[in-house]
Amino acid sequence: MHRRLPPLNAIKAFEATARLGAVATAARELNVTRGAVSQQIAKLEDFLGKALFTRHNNQLFLTDVGLAVKSASTEMMDELAAMTERLLGGAVPSGLAISVIPSIGVRWLNRHLADYLRLYPDVRLDLRIEDDPIDFYRNPVDVRICYGEHLYPEFVTVPFLQDQATPMCTPKFLKSRRLVAGSPMALRDEDLIHIAWRAGLSSYPTWSAWFARSGITREPRVELGHKVDMSSLAIDLARSSEGVALGQSMFAEDELASGELVRPFECEIPLQYQYCAVHSRSRARNSLLQNFLNWLTSLPGTQQRPALRSAKGRA
Repeated sequence: MHRRLPPLNAIKAFEATARLGAVATAARELNVTRGAVSQQIAKLEDFLGKALFTRHNNQLFLTDVGLAVKSASTEMMDELAAMTERLLGGAVPSGLAISVIPSIGVRWLNRHLADYLRLYPDVRLDLRIEDDPIDFYRNPVDVRICYGEHLYPEFVTVPFLQDQATPMCTPKFLKSRRLVAGSPMALRDEDLIHIAWRAGLSSYPTWSAWFARSGITREPRVELGHKVDMSSLAIDLARSSEGVALGQSMFAEDELASGELVRPFECEIPLQYQYCAVHSRSRARNSLLQNFLNWLTSLPGTQQRPALRSAKGRA
């Protein structure tokens, strides 16, 4: 069967420009002139009959068609480069680029990655700690771990964990304050560690919401307690016996399992959104990515992996 292929030199010039964001930078990488790169891109656009870039204020922006071609061509170039290294320079470990929000990266995923690497010792990780949103095209990653299913509607989203917040403190603090298990009214405003969630994260639970879920109408005076802007910091303060944190269970799983922290009350309040793994549709059949997703969704506390889907219902 005859293969209908685009001009490969044109693909090479386009991919470098799309990845690096500028014709001049691509020309330096390819060791050719800027004019040669521009000529090859024009040649590819003529072949496809569609524009791949638009220009605004001397900056290049990918069109929708350009985004699709960039995703496929970068994956193709990566595979060709890996094959070349295997043939010319010996075996090259497989690489997996993971982008993750800070809270997950430094409080949860880091505690489990050793188990993953024991299962897949030949994998080499490129782990990036980044806030949302990320640019999948300018800094390509294999998978993004984030909070919420709504952030990347054009990509495949795999929800894997619904966390909940629960009061937690040390046994020492519980004893020193004479807190009675099951009696939230025994908590003083001075005992509470509050989390000042950052902009855009207003869906996270507060002490007021937790009291309401416990059947108590109460608005604690925040200024009387400690206040931090990350759940992990609240848990660290609780570990130091400085108060009771309304902490996320997943971030304190080791401390709760060992008894370093305890739950003085049974009531929990779920987070509004799930934690999700997000990847491009072009990566859906990548075996390295699929192995990672299978491992991720098999961890304790995660849910069984659902069918792959995107916000538009396409895999």
